[in-house]
Amino acid sequence: MAFTETYHCDVCGNPRGDAEDWWLALTEPAALIPEAPAQPMLKLTPWNILLSHAAKVRHLCGARCAQTLMDRWMRGE
Repeated sequence: MAFTETYHCDVCGNPRGDAEDWWLALTEPAALIPEAPAQPMLKLTPWNILLSHAAKVRHLCGARCAQTLMDRWMRGE
């Protein structure tokens, strides 16, 4: 029996197709200076099937949804 994974964009809900330029996003604390408190950081990386399974990763179908996610993250939504 074959196993099929289906991914959807976490911003617009579009399903992932083979030819699309997908991205992954995640947030994590960044301690840039040892004395300063950690700051939240948003990271974007090209699609990677192994990373796509991580619980805290967001799936993005392209630049427009990546920009929308960044805008929402900057506003604290």
